[in-house]
Amino acid sequence: MKQADDLSAYYEELLEGRYDCIDRIVLNGYFPLGQQGGAFRTWWRALTGSDATLDADHLMQMAGRFSRRVHAWAKEHSIPLIHCPPDLRKHELAEKYLPADPQFRGLFLILVAKAPALVWEVTTCKNGSPHLARKKPWPYVNHYHFHLIDPEWGHLTIKMSGHPPFGVQIMLNGHEWVERQARAQTISLEKEGNCFVGGSFQALDQLADTLCDEHAIGRLAEVCDRWVYSSCLCFALTIEEQERSRFRYRYSVYQIEYSRNLLFVRGNTLDAIFQGLIDRTRCLLDVPVLRTLFGRKQRPRWRTDRSHGVARIVDQSAYDLTVFKVHFGALTLKLYDKGARVLRAEAIAHNIKELRCGRSLEKLSIMLAKLQHMAIDFLNAMQAAHVSFLPDGVLDSLIEPTERGNRRLSGVDLQKPRMRSVAEALLHLAPNPDGFTVQELADEVRPSLPEVARNGYTGRQAAYDLMKFRGKQLIERVAKTRRYRPHPTGISILGGWLILREKVIKPVLAGAGKPHLGPPPKNIQALDQHYENLQRELRSTFDTLHITIGPGTYTNTNMFASTSA
Repeated sequence: MKQADDLSAYYEELLEGRYDCIDRIVLNGYFPLGQQGGAFRTWWRALTGSDATLDADHLMQMAGRFSRRVHAWAKEHSIPLIHCPPDLRKHELAEKYLPADPQFRGLFLILVAKAPALVWEVTTCKNGSPHLARKKPWPYVNHYHFHLIDPEWGHLTIKMSGHPPFGVQIMLNGHEWVERQARAQTISLEKEGNCFVGGSFQALDQLADTLCDEHAIGRLAEVCDRWVYSSCLCFALTIEEQERSRFRYRYSVYQIEYSRNLLFVRGNTLDAIFQGLIDRTRCLLDVPVLRTLFGRKQRPRWRTDRSHGVARIVDQSAYDLTVFKVHFGALTLKLYDKGARVLRAEAIAHNIKELRCGRSLEKLSIMLAKLQHMAIDFLNAMQAAHVSFLPDGVLDSLIEPTERGNRRLSGVDLQKPRMRSVAEALLHLAPNPDGFTVQELADEVRPSLPEVARNGYTGRQAAYDLMKFRGKQLIERVAKTRRYRPHPTGISILGGWLILREKVIKPVLAGAGKPHLGPPPKNIQALDQHYENLQRELRSTFDTLHITIGPGTYTNTNMFASTSA
């Protein structure tokens, strides 16, 4: 049973369905005997009978023979072969050449581009034997992108180096596999780009879940072996040479994308919720830039009637697409809307070593479990920042002292600039999948402090401030590590306090001293209208209480000295 997240649980009544799926999968294929100089000599002897011909000229001849065979075969079978410039998006170019025949199987396009690769440099020792060393840095050589249609995985790409030991990279898509399985089982679905935007989400979720079990390892290795040797490596080594030299690849995982997709009943409900979520969380979680791809402005109020069956939309999104994205090294978390009614949360490992669980294909299920946990934690943090709350008396209890063991700690006084900067930094670090260290907290707090105190704020001060928040149960320690993360309740309380201060108290008091002169604006936002109404009532209240509000009054007033929520 997949773990639920707080965001989908909060909007459960507005959802029609939910599914999780693996998106992009990138595997690296390597020949073990080709990674070390001595092992490469052993393989060369098995291939040629001796290492007398192991020199730079014969290695270059092997690379040249690979290129000539690929070009000759493509010309004979009328397969497009295109040499690409460095900045070209090859996957978008390949989509223009996708076969129109749904029954097509095999190779339909070859793209050639330069990229770094392992290349051996051969020198001769004094005794006449060859010595192999890796060229550093790796030189740019031709890579051949073989685009194929697989009966189970659909469109996949195999990128192969033209130089021995012929390293490969296989790019697949989990949505393609689920779609083809759904076709075979006549499951209703509607697909836009790389996302299901309609259909039976429960059945699709069950199908996609099979890619996360241990059997998926065999499926991935099978599809790789199906095409790598017969359609790619055969241009460098014949089948007989592959068997004689025992040339076999081993596979490791390089990149994975995992997504959770929420299908809303109404498109306009999705739009209102997502835009409001962005407005309320981007400052708290420190997202300075949003990317919006513009399309049709209004989403439909109700879902349109569609016939049951399989449909696929390959055009660009018909509606506005706003991408909420945060980066943590080689890990990325994204939240964006797809189609008319789908909200997608995506966890991306650009380099799988960042997950710290190994890279071999046999550990795929562990990697996927970590990515799923990342996506769920991200949605929980978004929900906590989106729907903030302040329990009764929390503002008074925060400033009270606490005890941790035998040590007495002062309270969390968020009126002090330093503690306020720490609270903001904790919210900025909240989406981090691995939590944060004390030093990372110090680095996040330091830029927001006054210049006089900036250089003096070290990890020691950050550790003391962090201990205060832990004493209030707002921060928890990641098990068996020296890393920390905000508790969802802590995110809600800190976010609610900052919103109350920055979005309510400050703007209301800023205009409560005297009314604005001149005619009101023709177009006024709903929030500005609320401010105007509050300021009008406050001016009347101040007159009754004989309080004068003037410039600078707010900054010198401790507004939360004895206030409960």
